[in-house]
Amino acid sequence: MTPTPRLRGRKAVEVRARRMARTHGYCEMCEGKGLYGVKATVVDHAIPLAKGGSDDDGNTRNLCAECHRRVTAEQFGTRYRPAISADGWPIA
Repeated sequence: MTPTPRLRGRKAVEVRARRMARTHGYCEMCEGKGLYGVKATVVDHAIPLAKGGSDDDGNTRNLCAECHRRVTAEQFGTRYRPAISADGWPIA
């Protein structure tokens, strides 16, 4: 399986901005759990490009860093580790 190539440069910035505008910059997974107002920081591919997913808008979702970390761990079979602050408490 050949990974889908990523957009780069100015075109990638324009596409990311358009995709973020779709949800007004909020995390779709948090909103699905009833947590409103959590800012999205990542445009995630539901089916990863590395696993043959397409780079079209229908395969993307806007996620906060924590949701993105969790989803990526599930997709690639790695252990999910919540973000930890300097004092040792989970950030979420």
